Amino acid sequence: MDEDYSSGSQEAEREMSRLWRTWRTVFEMLLDRGYEVTEDEVQIPFEEFKQRFSDPLGYPDRSKMKITARPTEAMIKKYTPLPTKSNPNPQPECGTIYVEFCPDATGVGTKQVRAFNHLIDEQNFHSGIFITQTPISPSAVRLLSGIPGRFCEHFQEQDLLVNITRHELVPKHVLLSAEEKARLLERYRLKESQLPRIQVSDPVARYLGLRRGQVVKIIRKSETAGRYASYRWVI
Repeated sequence: MDEDYSSGSQEAEREMSRLWRTWRTVFEMLLDRGYEVTEDEVQIPFEEFKQRFSDPLGYPDRSKMKITARPTEAMIKKYTPLPTKSNPNPQPECGTIYVEFCPDATGVGTKQVRAFNHLIDEQNFHSGIFITQTPISPSAVRLLSGIPGRFCEHFQEQDLLVNITRHELVPKHVLLSAEEKARLLERYRLKESQLPRIQVSDPVARYLGLRRGQVVKIIRKSETAGRYASYRWVI
């Protein structure tokens, strides 16, 4: 009995530890995208995480793991299109984001995604991140990204165990605002389609929540030049 309890508590500790790492990466991701999150949220200690999000047996209670965050002024500015004659006062293409950890360990599909989409719509969130323990079907992924006027994404917990952007071999990616993008194209007399490309499915593009049509600046270290920048068009 004691042995079973000991092995169970060790398993619970391991599962909580993995989820704690994922939780921290999610907050780093929100911070890097430009949302308002605090340093305390990003750096939550393991013991505090366990206290807040474990069930009576010490296992994760994912139903408690929900996050909302508002965009900073800098993010709003970056996500506001340039004015045009037909749209002289464009609205920012960002807003409050909602993140949910799906508690179901298996059989996650369109049913759970429909419930998630309903909550996004009902609460009028602009964006959503649906995090699951296992893969979801292609039809569920399509359903998730199919809400008009919303921007919803899916990650698996294991995708976020490590923050890939913190790796020394991954260069810094910085999203350009609509104004910065226009200046860049004007300076080099280019059309956006003439820029090198980056897929929305690229791991760093997914981490930053990049969208088709945006341009990202990639800053690399160079032994000769110190640092140099290149640009990619998101497709």
